[in-house]
Amino acid sequence: MDTDSAPTPAARGDWRDGLPEGVDRASLPAIRAVQFDSRDVTPGDLFVCISGERADGHDFASQAVRSGAVALIAEAGRGGALQGLGVPVVEVATPRAVMASAAAAHEGYPARSLKMIGVTGTDGKSTTSFLLHAALSACGLKTGLLTTIESKIADRVLPNPTRLTSQEAPVVQRMLAEMLAEGCTHAVVEATSIGLDLHRLDHCALDVAVFTNLTPDHLDFHGDLQKYRAAKGRLFELLDATDRGKKRRGTAVLNRDDPAWHYMASRTRARVVTYALDDDEADVTVEDLMQWPDGSTFALSTGEESLEASIRLPGRFNVANAAAAVTAAAALGLNAMQAAAGIAACEGVPGRMQRIDGAPFTVIVDYAHTADALAKVVETVRPAVEGRVIVVFGCAGERGMERRTGLGGVAARVVDYAVLTDEDPRSEPSDAIIDDIARAMLAAGAVEGEHFERIPDRRAAIARALNLAQPADLVLLAGKGHESTIEYADGPRPWDDRETARELIAERFGGPPI
Repeated sequence: MDTDSAPTPAARGDWRDGLPEGVDRASLPAIRAVQFDSRDVTPGDLFVCISGERADGHDFASQAVRSGAVALIAEAGRGGALQGLGVPVVEVATPRAVMASAAAAHEGYPARSLKMIGVTGTDGKSTTSFLLHAALSACGLKTGLLTTIESKIADRVLPNPTRLTSQEAPVVQRMLAEMLAEGCTHAVVEATSIGLDLHRLDHCALDVAVFTNLTPDHLDFHGDLQKYRAAKGRLFELLDATDRGKKRRGTAVLNRDDPAWHYMASRTRARVVTYALDDDEADVTVEDLMQWPDGSTFALSTGEESLEASIRLPGRFNVANAAAAVTAAAALGLNAMQAAAGIAACEGVPGRMQRIDGAPFTVIVDYAHTADALAKVVETVRPAVEGRVIVVFGCAGERGMERRTGLGGVAARVVDYAVLTDEDPRSEPSDAIIDDIARAMLAAGAVEGEHFERIPDRRAAIARALNLAQPADLVLLAGKGHESTIEYADGPRPWDDRETARELIAERFGGPPI
């Protein structure tokens, strides 16, 4: 095997620079790409054996080699069984972490050459990221974006088919490298607790890290709220990472209205700047807030100066997201007034408080899939609704029970009528998930048939809500937002709440689908 050959044209750096100390790098070949799915391997690739929840990459190493993998990374103590495959095997303590460092090295550590902004929190990550992208663009900057909804590389928009907010490290690093190649100077990256815990955002060399809020979520993965919070806190450690390769000091931008801001501040040595709607002690505060059915106007004050701002999304929580975005832009040394103008011009975020026209009542699609998010959305729309708030929602399978009970409890308290339905049941029976939500609603005092009903088929559930609604009512389709599939045990099926609502509205009220 020729170990001295130069990296293939696809390489922007040398993956071997990302290996731990003590590894014999001279015996390892150059590679074409870093892969973690054996089905994606092509000749010249490195295959990293990842032990996942459902599959173990070590079991697919031989398949990867048959497809052309020229080297393997395996978990310490498990490489011996792979030695007979005819390619070098590197044993490491944490393959995921090494995959991230190898991917960053392979792409030439692109984050070191970009101004990097990471956004984390239970809710508001995508919206804040989109607003930040709009703010930076208004400042004349060519900016990349990595979010749950979609990614942007300069002017190129890429869908996110994985359903992962934080995609695996090789994908993240490759996209950052493509941003750099396209002339981007800045990148906004949405960060989940799971993604941070699984090293997907390692070596992202952050300049600014934003915290929106913290409520219980993903406890099925993390175990408890403390571990969930700790995973979020890893984002702020990336401001201090020794591989940042940047002279400029990083900044943590924290929501002082959320008690967890103290914890996030404790996880970094970077400068801390806070924003808030309610806490007057914050560095940036919101004043003169005026809310409208389709947005808000307000002033952002630093104590020394104030600027007028607005947002085309309703709700106090979206004002907080806008404040976070302007504060983050200012932390980068940008003109806050220009940043605020960019946010004011942003027409909205796909699947976030998105209105669907054509019905004689209001129909909104939103991604709210946690109890706190659902409560905030209903609280936001309620003042403009003379009739009932009718909500179609469910809960994803293979997630913690606290999400189901939380959603049920909130729905019983704030919703006038609910239609319980599918939302990515995955391997769990739909009826069982819906029953868990229903029992939480019953325990909170709701009466089945009077306050809610069950229709597992999501299209039929939306049709039922549209049939129930009167002109003064509002129908909220919650939980799916921008998503283009529903995940069942046999795999994902095409789905879009927005398209379905438009079709059903056209069928009932006439006219072609919008």
